[in-house]
Amino acid sequence: MNRDNPNLLERLLRRACKIEQAEVRATLASFALVLVLMAAYYILRPVRDAMASDWTDAEVSWLWTFTFFFSAVAVSLYGAAVARINVRRLVPGVYGFFALSFALFYLGTQLLEDRTLVDKSFYVWVSVFSLFHISVFWSFMADTFSQPQSTRLFAFIGAGASVGAIAGPALATLLAGQGNTDPLLLIAAATIIATLPLVIWVQRLKISDLGNTGVTAGQDDFEYIGGNPFAGFAEFISNPYLLGIGLFIFLYTSIGSFVYFELKNLMADYSRAERAQIWASVDLVVNTLTLMIAMFATGRIASRMGLSFTLASVPVVIGLGMLMLMAAPAVATVVLLQIVRRAGNYAISRPAREMLFTAVDRETRFKAKPVIDIVVYRGGDMLNAWGFTALTQGLGLGIAATAGVGAGIAFLWAGTGIALGRAFKRKAEAGQAVPADP
Repeated sequence: MNRDNPNLLERLLRRACKIEQAEVRATLASFALVLVLMAAYYILRPVRDAMASDWTDAEVSWLWTFTFFFSAVAVSLYGAAVARINVRRLVPGVYGFFALSFALFYLGTQLLEDRTLVDKSFYVWVSVFSLFHISVFWSFMADTFSQPQSTRLFAFIGAGASVGAIAGPALATLLAGQGNTDPLLLIAAATIIATLPLVIWVQRLKISDLGNTGVTAGQDDFEYIGGNPFAGFAEFISNPYLLGIGLFIFLYTSIGSFVYFELKNLMADYSRAERAQIWASVDLVVNTLTLMIAMFATGRIASRMGLSFTLASVPVVIGLGMLMLMAAPAVATVVLLQIVRRAGNYAISRPAREMLFTAVDRETRFKAKPVIDIVVYRGGDMLNAWGFTALTQGLGLGIAATAGVGAGIAFLWAGTGIALGRAFKRKAEAGQAVPADP
């Protein structure tokens, strides 16, 4: 591309995210990679969520508990892989493994008459995948782009997730309407396989176009990260910066659990195929909205208003929505909160949160980050699920009372975002990464 006479695509990209000429191919390849990944997940998500309405709050809470423990085991195994497998092979290896697992689940649905165990195992496994695949992706991105590039480009790259999250539910809605959701598992497995050549291409563009060898602190991509496989857990516990990110995610899951359980209970009277269509339709609306915000707004908000404002904006809006729900409980308000929460997370909070990891070293990105993204997230799900069950089935509280609790959590979440943004700014100004062993 000619810098003095850019083509139409480059002009559009510059409007969206202030992209530089040398960054175009790597940015578009990363956009395509997360697009395909999220399409695969959103093919599976409605299938998973449609199952939940067949079970009680307590049953789902137990499944979320199992998800937490499986996530902890998966992250430990991943930490061992990070220590022994070079990064160039690690990322495609993870995605190939998940593709194989969903193909095996499809076989299970066809061979077993009693599907209860298969369905509940699938529910747990998709919940593990839902965080694992995107955590690995953003670790890969933080290892590919520099801190200044992340502020400008991560929101646009994240918009690729929204495009994939539109395509996935559209396909799921179409096929679920035919009454059989089993083939979606095979389609998702094939879609995940399609990410492998994109991963390889991004790895090459990091050197050929971006020249970002310094992002890995001088390490060659073929080298092992090494170290203790469980170092990520110890590093997270001892590092205040990482603990802050963990708290931010935990508070987000508190709000998410409240909204998820309310919607799950409201759809108990629908068939599984109808629920899958409803969940997929909500996904379609959320991700269309997310795409518009992420493509043209988030990067500019982060650049002009700073990371503290960006991280706190969605929690403040959610807090105000919870106060509205407390004053006037209504189903429509719960649905609106779900849309705002998820669209705000995907378009604003998630890209901003991933920028925080460009201020840490490589071992942290691949070892401690999955602990935060997966174990802390699923631990939050587990605790908040049982907390919601205690409030509703134990104490008999209604929507209004639990919304009041949610409002307080949302404003605490906003305060945590402000503190994290300030910490990131100090790191960026000092030109330092958070050390691996603080």
